Amino acid sequence: MKKQANEKQQVAPEMVLDFLTNTLPFKELAEETLQQLSQQCIIDFYPKDTLIFQQDVTDVAYLYIIQQGGVRSFLKDEAGEITLKDYRGEGEHFGALALIQDTRANLNIETVEDTFCFLFPKEAFRQLLQSEPKATNYFLHSLSKKLVKNAYKELRQHKVTARSDSAFYLFTTQVGEIKTTPQKIAAESSVQSAAAEMARLGIGSLLVEEGAEIIGIVTDKDLRTKVVAHGLDYTTPVRAIMAAPVQTIPANSFCFDALITMMKKQIHHLAVESQGVINGVVTTHDLMVVQGTSPLYLFKEISGIRTIAGLYPMTGKIPLVVRSLIEDGAKGGNITRMITILNDHILDRVLTLLQAEHGAPPVPFCWMLMGSEGRQEQTFLTDQDNALLYQASDDADIQQKSAEYFSRFSEEAINHLEKCGFPRCPGNIMASNPELRQDSVAWQRIFDRWIRVPDPQEVLKSTIFFDFRSGFGDKGLAEGLRDHLAEVIPKNELFLYHLASDCLSVRPPLSFFRNFIVEKNGEHKNSLNLKYNGLTPFVDFARVMALKNGIKESNTLGRFQLLQEQQLLSPEFYAEIVDAYELIMQLRLVHQLHQTENNEKPDNYINPARLSDLEKQTLKEAFEVIRRMQSYIKQEFRLGE
Repeated sequence: MKKQANEKQQVAPEMVLDFLTNTLPFKELAEETLQQLSQQCIIDFYPKDTLIFQQDVTDVAYLYIIQQGGVRSFLKDEAGEITLKDYRGEGEHFGALALIQDTRANLNIETVEDTFCFLFPKEAFRQLLQSEPKATNYFLHSLSKKLVKNAYKELRQHKVTARSDSAFYLFTTQVGEIKTTPQKIAAESSVQSAAAEMARLGIGSLLVEEGAEIIGIVTDKDLRTKVVAHGLDYTTPVRAIMAAPVQTIPANSFCFDALITMMKKQIHHLAVESQGVINGVVTTHDLMVVQGTSPLYLFKEISGIRTIAGLYPMTGKIPLVVRSLIEDGAKGGNITRMITILNDHILDRVLTLLQAEHGAPPVPFCWMLMGSEGRQEQTFLTDQDNALLYQASDDADIQQKSAEYFSRFSEEAINHLEKCGFPRCPGNIMASNPELRQDSVAWQRIFDRWIRVPDPQEVLKSTIFFDFRSGFGDKGLAEGLRDHLAEVIPKNELFLYHLASDCLSVRPPLSFFRNFIVEKNGEHKNSLNLKYNGLTPFVDFARVMALKNGIKESNTLGRFQLLQEQQLLSPEFYAEIVDAYELIMQLRLVHQLHQTENNEKPDNYINPARLSDLEKQTLKEAFEVIRRMQSYIKQEFRLGE
């Protein structure tokens, strides 16, 4: 761990001004204020692993704004246990709390990559807070004083205990255990009274009620972005700026599910309900306390990037998030969901920025994701599997313009995604392939051909397409296609028969005497392929059973859950399947994480000899579950009779 040993440098005020005009809360301030602030700024460089702040030791003399790079913040107790890890990227700050409270550093701040920071002197920062209410409001809310003070107090009172194998809070703590009492305001109350109430209570949100019914939520962000930014009158009723309907989560949901929901919907508050009644609120800060490590920093960083090229290095930061999740006890399914959300967010930003360059498309379209992307089961080894579906038109001119627009758009998108770290598909399953860039009528015709006149080889090649989901654009187009398939597939027994037969083509890598069957020679000698021999049988089984029963879910674990809920799998068999799948996925992810951290290309091959005895035994039991699934398929589809 390196310590700071740099000479601070003056920086051109124009450079600082340009940065501040694109960074909250500064971009909301008057240009004259920003010019004065820019003239007092200096810049400093910190190599990776530099300890900028040492908890309770460093005298803080500046507000630090990250110009490039990233840092992590954490607390450490007397036993050396680390808690409350968070990560901050471009445009985010640190040092404000110590400056406001006139204390030494409350946190350890360490760079996670080479980092440049703009530094603003203490007096300049304090003067800004005194003269600019917008800045004061922003910094006081973003500090999350409750978060820092409570955690720090617990450390000092020796109440923080190290996590044990059975105490992975993010995955065992229910939302209802950490919710706070909901504070409410009438829908017709003014936004000024809402701001005053939040300030009085020291909170960042209020539930909006009409009579006895909760009809929405208003947050401190709404006050900044909808009232202050647009110059609304302070007598405007809360109803006019609230978000509605309020997003809810059941009290018995785990905290990880709340985190996933917030990231998917890009919100910071969820109302907690029990038996249909809202009785609490949970925020991202609450989850950060529980989790100890937050992937939100990367999610926020991706959201703030304004150029496609700026997104290129983002996938390289995902392993840091994954390592933290693994350390926190995440199962394979949880980890792949998080990787998928981060990858989806990168895709969304790429296509949003690209569409802004090209202008609005002639017709609505949907960027479809297939294979592991479609199943939301991405790991470190993820190439592109995508297609494009756009709305059909009877107008020949619109059809021609659509074909031309989406041809250019798709090719550029694929190139940008490749630069973002998503390799091109070796099989050319990409939207840049004209055959995979069709209107809704053509796509329905393609799927109908596979289903109604099934050829065994064609069915084998097409399985990847039946795991599609919407990745960007008009989700209704993909949902319409999925509805069509859910109606026609259960009626086509020959197609299902071929899919079921394919489920038996991959045998579990166990000999008659329960020894592992490994590669005999070549690059992967003495290894077995966890994806092909381990996970593929689960994916194939879930797919054919879901399609047979009209289930529209594409995620493998989601398909298993719905099959169990429909009593097509016994609770005992379902539990065995899920445990086996999660174990194999976990081994695969840990293996790929180690390879990534050693600058090796991730693959799916592990050498069983390097596993512990317990891991070997458990993996063998998982492979035995594959045998039972395949026996189930034989009986269900009368194969081999």
